[in-house]
Amino acid sequence: MALALKIILVIVSISLIVIVLAQSGKSAGLSGAIAGGAEQFFGKAKARGIDAFLHRMTVILAVLFMVLSILVAYFVRA
Repeated sequence: MALALKIILVIVSISLIVIVLAQSGKSAGLSGAIAGGAEQFFGKAKARGIDAFLHRMTVILAVLFMVLSILVAYFVRA
């Protein structure tokens, strides 16, 4: 049981890293610093696409990572 949880934890960890790295930054360089105010007005349309999906997957994988970490710690200790 502990071995299976550890393998799943490694897979979730790698997936979380990949998803976080695939997301675009909040301010993409100098253009983000200049047009930072425009992002508040026009950024809502962009959030419906891939960014919303990546954000949702990040939250799901982070919660799954925390739950699996607690379960692995419990089973290793017991």
